[in-house]
Amino acid sequence: MGWWHETKAFSPSLMVVPSLGGKGGFYTYPAITFSRNSIMSAASAGSGPGLLVIVATVIGLGVVAQVLADRFQVPSVLFLILSGVVVGPVGIGFLNPDAFGGALSAIVGLSVAIIVFEGAFHLKLNKLREAPSAQIKLVTVGALVSLLGTAVTVRYALGTGWDLAFLIGALLVATGPTVVTPILSVVAVRDRVGAALETEGIVNDVTAAILAVVMFEVVVLTEDAGFHVNEFVAEFVNKLGTGLFVGIFVAGVIWYMLRKVDLARGNAPQNARLLVLVGALAAYAGADFFAREAGIAAVATAGILLGNADLPYEGKIEEFKGDITLVVLSFVFITLAALLRPGDLLSLGVGGVVVVLAVALLVRPLGVMLSTTGGQFEQAERLFMSFVGPRGIIPASVATLFAFQLQSRGLTAEATTLVGTVFLVILATVVFEGGFARHIAEYLNVIPMRVIIVGGGKVGRALAERLEDRGENVVIIENDETIIETARDAGFTVHKGDGTDTDVLRSAGADNARIVVAATGDDDVNLLVAQLAESKFGVETIIARANNPDNVDAFEDLGVRTIDASMATAWAIDNVIERPALSNWMTELGRTGDVQEIEVTEPDLVGTTIDDLDDELPNGVLIAMVGRDGETQVPNEDFTLQKGDHVTLLGRKEAVRNAIDLCHPTA
Repeated sequence: MGWWHETKAFSPSLMVVPSLGGKGGFYTYPAITFSRNSIMSAASAGSGPGLLVIVATVIGLGVVAQVLADRFQVPSVLFLILSGVVVGPVGIGFLNPDAFGGALSAIVGLSVAIIVFEGAFHLKLNKLREAPSAQIKLVTVGALVSLLGTAVTVRYALGTGWDLAFLIGALLVATGPTVVTPILSVVAVRDRVGAALETEGIVNDVTAAILAVVMFEVVVLTEDAGFHVNEFVAEFVNKLGTGLFVGIFVAGVIWYMLRKVDLARGNAPQNARLLVLVGALAAYAGADFFAREAGIAAVATAGILLGNADLPYEGKIEEFKGDITLVVLSFVFITLAALLRPGDLLSLGVGGVVVVLAVALLVRPLGVMLSTTGGQFEQAERLFMSFVGPRGIIPASVATLFAFQLQSRGLTAEATTLVGTVFLVILATVVFEGGFARHIAEYLNVIPMRVIIVGGGKVGRALAERLEDRGENVVIIENDETIIETARDAGFTVHKGDGTDTDVLRSAGADNARIVVAATGDDDVNLLVAQLAESKFGVETIIARANNPDNVDAFEDLGVRTIDASMATAWAIDNVIERPALSNWMTELGRTGDVQEIEVTEPDLVGTTIDDLDDELPNGVLIAMVGRDGETQVPNEDFTLQKGDHVTLLGRKEAVRNAIDLCHPTA
């Protein structure tokens, strides 16, 4: 790497130990001393386990951490860091990062390349174009607020220079899909909330990495020869230009190889995977050879271009790349966490606590609130997004890479502050925001019932509008491009695909759905969707639209609850003729009036008569019917409620919702 030749005294421990970089070319780590010309691994010195054993153990611990993360549905970075601390010098002392000697910096550099490339590869430009304005604001306005707010806090809480403060602020812009996705797999928030958080994580991973390169140059120029704007601009343009050129060149070569060259038919998918991996490493190393720190921009550029190039075997490439990234993350995080000592974090003092609290409770909420003002998000959803924004992979790995380079320039204190602050924020946000995300969601009541509607035509969109207006989490499945565009323009969450495909249903959330509605204009499709929802996913309520009245009996013989489209139209016309006032009111359901059936779960209401309950219900709502043991009746005033009774509430929209909270509280 370009900066390697400038290193005079190097140890991986230097990046976090407060007494980094001893004078005279010597420095110390617990029980080990190295000189500038005699760096050697602990393994070669005969102390501790061999390097091969250490590597195998670290990878094994990484796999265990990933399994535990999946089992307990929390970000894996938490288990990885804890594993590193336990096996490192602070814990049992099995893993001493000094065993890697000078190779650790190169390992971290290449690992960063793979991690950044992974994030950039998943950054789909067409998804960004389709994203609501609030999502775009999160990665622009929200990112700017995060950068400025964090930098100001670090500057005054820790007493650093503005250059280092902005470097830390740039790194902590990133949330990242590797810490957000596990949270969303546990907390089934509305798709619009999940999509916003995941989009923010993917985009800001890349943004933070590139932005950090800019701020790193400021730190280096400030310390080396004083900060000069013209030098900074020239250096930044050089690095960014080099990164862009190398990234475009590598992406072009890989694209040509995958699209135009016969990769051997039998092994083509495997060769494609390996080519992409080599391309990521080549882009990083090549750009860094010509201009230090340009490698990050290069891999980000190559990743974005290849991820949007419609490559052959793209699915296989993503799977392989994801597995490689997991191994890299495991190795790097456990090894780096082994370098941490409690004193490194405690040395930040009260200022470190202030930074964590400000980032989590002030800066993040301010950015989210400004980004989502006037959008489709409800206040509770905005609060959830405000308090669930854990930091993870990119800040830690890039901060460590820069810490090596700062140390090589003699900037010991800056390296310590950089890594200590970043890791402290990561630990705090992952533990508290990741660990308590479900509790936060339940307290804010942002975990709605999921409804899947297969068919985004007029019927599907009209139903989705009514359900969303009542607060349901609705996902439409549609494969017609024109209909998809129309539905998305109307603000609906649309999953592109064939509703009769099990994988499509699963990716749309059928595993967590309580209701599936087959509302296409094809009865065969509707019947198959209903059967899959019942047999493959065990959905509680399945409803199918029958376009041909002759098919109703066939649907119901298979146990599918069916709505006869022709009869439903006839009933609506009859209501207009015979019951015009009721028909007009029913048309407004979900807008001004509402009818809801809910189960009585409030213990205080068990044994209460309808007459007594009327006194507690809000004005503008009445109990129309009560269902018990499969029978429904219009209750009189002496009817006594039992636990499990199903009550039908009729009245004004807000009054009905308040009555639901009374009879069926969610918290």
